[in-house]
Amino acid sequence: MGTRSFKPYTPGTRQATISDFSEITKSKPEKSLTKYKHRKKGRNNRGVITSRRRGGGHKRLYRFIDFKRDKYDIPGTVIAIEYDPNRNARIALVEYQDGEKRYILAPLGVQVGTEIISGSNSPIEVGNALPLQNIPLGETVHNIELRVGRGGQIVRAAGTAAKVMAKEGDYVTIGLPSKEVRMIRKECYATIGQVGNAEFRNLKLGKAGKTRHLGRRPQVRGSAMNPCDHPHGGGEGRAPIGRSGPVTPWGKPALGLKTRKKKKASDRLIVRRRR
Repeated sequence: MGTRSFKPYTPGTRQATISDFSEITKSKPEKSLTKYKHRKKGRNNRGVITSRRRGGGHKRLYRFIDFKRDKYDIPGTVIAIEYDPNRNARIALVEYQDGEKRYILAPLGVQVGTEIISGSNSPIEVGNALPLQNIPLGETVHNIELRVGRGGQIVRAAGTAAKVMAKEGDYVTIGLPSKEVRMIRKECYATIGQVGNAEFRNLKLGKAGKTRHLGRRPQVRGSAMNPCDHPHGGGEGRAPIGRSGPVTPWGKPALGLKTRKKKKASDRLIVRRRR
């Protein structure tokens, strides 16, 4: 993947950069693997806004992604690399020998025609899925399960990868992209390689309209509101917060407060916290 910039004919195109989509080989998704997804737009079941600044955005078809990789010991061939509006990574359409088609996250280096397989005895090659206990130390992995059989839950964003660092007893120690080091059950599956579309981090939206296309509405500063709407509001001209630190609209401390539970069950599995 590469990035493409524009001649600055307008203020929006002056700063914007987009993907050149050079790796995309198929424009329309596999119909049997898609479903229309109603977007909640920040509302709960009563229609009340519970997540602010959500709404609008382009319609999307949801693509069913095989995060479980539970098609064991049946080889498959990548027949297309596609765009997915629901994530920043690309997805690969895989056709297995028994005729079934599934989407997987497209790893870096996987192209049309690449053979992949999932199973305990799979070769250590990019795109193959194996239990962590069968992956050599120092190997790069992604789409990692946290519980056996639940499917990959972490390391799924574009360009991300984790590293297998150690093995001891029933657990394998993994170094995550956040610099956190944690232990995961050795039976959990992971996929070899790094998630593709690593250049995504270099893209710039360039204008507010693109944020609206993604379903994000404008954010109003609390200091620009009235005191009845936000604790930072009110005052003549530009007024300070008036508190020891910034707070949320509901008076809770913001910007830097740790929100993780003090006694979370998975604390014992974390070797080193993220930075």
